[in-house]
Formats: sequence, structure tokens, C-alpha cells
Amino acid sequence: MSLNIPRDSSSPRPALRRYLFPSSLLALVILGAGFYLQQSGSTPVDAGKPAEGRQGRFRDSDDAPIPVAVETARRGDFPVYLTGLGTVTALKTVTVRPRVGGELIRVTFNEGQWVKQGELLAEIDPRPFQIQLQQAEGQLLRDEALMKNAEIDHERYKTLLEQDSIAAQQTATQEALVKQYRGNVEMDKAQVNNAKLQLDYAKLTAPIAGRVGLRQIDQGNIVQANDINGLVVITQLQPIDVVFTLPEDKLQAAIQRWRANPSIKVEAYDRGGKIKLADGQLKAIDNQIDPSTGTIKLKAQFDNREQTLFANQFVNIKMQLDHLKDVTQVSAASIQHDNDGAYVFVAMPDNTIQQRRVTLGPTEAGKVAVLNNLAADEWVVIDGVDRLKPSSRIDIAEQDGIAVAAKPEIQDKPARKSRNRDRNS
Repeated sequence: MSLNIPRDSSSPRPALRRYLFPSSLLALVILGAGFYLQQSGSTPVDAGKPAEGRQGRFRDSDDAPIPVAVETARRGDFPVYLTGLGTVTALKTVTVRPRVGGELIRVTFNEGQWVKQGELLAEIDPRPFQIQLQQAEGQLLRDEALMKNAEIDHERYKTLLEQDSIAAQQTATQEALVKQYRGNVEMDKAQVNNAKLQLDYAKLTAPIAGRVGLRQIDQGNIVQANDINGLVVITQLQPIDVVFTLPEDKLQAAIQRWRANPSIKVEAYDRGGKIKLADGQLKAIDNQIDPSTGTIKLKAQFDNREQTLFANQFVNIKMQLDHLKDVTQVSAASIQHDNDGAYVFVAMPDNTIQQRRVTLGPTEAGKVAVLNNLAADEWVVIDGVDRLKPSSRIDIAEQDGIAVAAKPEIQDKPARKSRNRDRNS
């Protein structure tokens, strides 16, 4: 059984609820204010100090020295080259072909072997040619005997003609018979020589000195005279030529150098232009310019002692045109250009920058000859130039490819900024 007790209007519970809600709200406001002060980092003690804002930090960054890499300008001799593309061309290339037909009974060379002129390469069965030689020699002996007998009769007839014992016609006929036999003998001698020549052709020898290629036919095959494929190809590689081209606007400089001193040094490099293959000299200049390409052909000769050049090989050619004496040289990376011409940024001893106009000479292997307004041992900026101005201050981080230790005063500023960031956080 439940008792229903009427609620008394004088109970204190409604009053408690009225005072509990305002006190909780006040606590939340106090906590939020404390959290805001903690995040902002502002205290009454710091109220008198100037706060470092965004503009202050940017001002420090603009005033900071710019790290750069510099290179020392050097002074010395500077070679001037003309470059072109060339193809290696053998002085002589011969395809050894048989001059007579027959069975190939012997091959005496190895593929890739160096051979001398006249050296035996292969041999064709000589027996048929030996038989032909014997036949020709036998025919010669017979006709020589007939001629000898006719000459004896001719001498006898002349004696009898002087004694008026025979008719003159008989003597004349005998004289003609002697000439006929002499003609037969001469023809027989030619047949003998031809048979000897065919016998010599049975031996295939090297017509030139050089290097043999791959064998085109094997021993035991029947070969024919003047076979298209031939037996082997011999190429002369020592010495060897390179035919290369130069633009027509470089022709006059090459001709003037050729007239002054025909001994012009030429260097051959691989397809990538990095590995030097051989040294040679200019041999000839062509007599006309190719109108379709606007280039002229030149020929250089190399002794090729190291056997680094091969026929039909593609090479890069560098021909030494001149040699500048005692000229200032810097890397091409230090050269800058604008509408007024070329200039460089020179690093001064007080870590400032000076912009200088310079006159450039030839370029070779990443180096540029500077003809004026730059002295030896001065520092030119090669990296970091995109942020430089004539009034900029610099911090040399690298000199001639070697890292330079940072200065203490420059290291202190980033440390101070990090302390400020820690305090603000």
C-alpha cells in the first residue's frame, strides 16, 4: 500500500535549484578566461614589452645574408676549339674475291687477324691449273722445234740461192714459214704465262695490309671467279681518316689558321663527346660548301695506334683553332645576361655583392674566357644568384666546391627566432 503525501510549498528544494545554476555558469566563465590567457601568453609583466609580430619576423628575414656558392677566377692559357660531327673512313677497304674457280682447299687466316700485304689467305685446288701449264709448255716446246728446223732450212736455201741452185721463190716461202713458227712460239709463251698466272691466282693473298673481317665462305666450297660476296674484307685501320663537317661561318677562321700553320691538332671523341679516342691532324679541306646543309667537309688523319677508331664509326671532332695566352677564366654558371649584355656578381671581402659588366671570349668545357673587368683570384657567384641584388649581403656557404662553416653571428639569429616561437607557444 502506498501513501500519497502532499508536497509542501515551504520545501527548500526549489531554492537550491535557483542558486546552483548561476554558480556553475560562473565557474565555466572563469575557466574559459584562464584558458584564453594561457593561449595568448599575455601577462601583466609583458604588457610593457613590444610584441614581435609578423612584420618583425619578415623584416629580420629580408635583412639576413643570402647564402651563395662562389668560385675563384683563374688565369691561364685557354685553348679555342671548333667542334663538328664526323665519320671514320678507312684509307683502303678491299673485298678479297677469287679470280679463278675451283674448290677452296685451305683457309689460312683467322677472323679479325692483322695481315701484311702479300700474306697468304686461302688456296684453291691448283691441279687443274698445273695441267694447263704443262700443256702450254709442251706446245711451246713443239713449236720451238719446228721453228728451229725451219730456220735451218732457211739458211740452207739462202746458200743455194747464192749458187743459183734453187728458185728465189722457194727461199722466200721458207722465210715466211720461219716467221710463222716464230709467231706460234710467241703465242705458246703467252699460253704458258697465262697458265702460270692462273696457278698464282689459285693462291689468294692480301692485296693490302690491314685487319680482316668475318669469313664469307668456308673451306671445301666451290668458288667462282669474281664472286660477289668474296672471301673476306680487309680494312686498313692504321692510319685512318675522319671526315667531319663545320658550319660555313667557321670556314674563314679555319682557312686562316690553315694558311698560318698547316699543322692543326684534331681530337676525336666518342658519340657522347666525353671519352677521348685519338689525336690526329687536319689533312685536307673540301673545295665546296654543301648548299643543302650549309656545311663544309674536312678530313683529318689519325695514326690509330690504340686501335680505338673503326671504319664507319660516328665521332665528335674538336679542332684546335687558337690558344689564348694568360686569360681570366670562370665557370659558365657564373655568367648572367640581361638587355645590356653579360655580367657577373663579384663577392667582395665585406660580404657584399658587386655587379660587373664583362666582355666574354670563347667557351670550352664549361669554362668561359673573360676578356676584361675581372681579375684573377676574385670570387664570382655561381649558385644563389636568383635572389641577389647589387645591395645584397651574402653568406658564402661554398667556395670552389668546398663547404664553408657558417659564421657564429649568422647562426645566432635563427636561434633567437626559435626562442621567440617557444615563448609565444
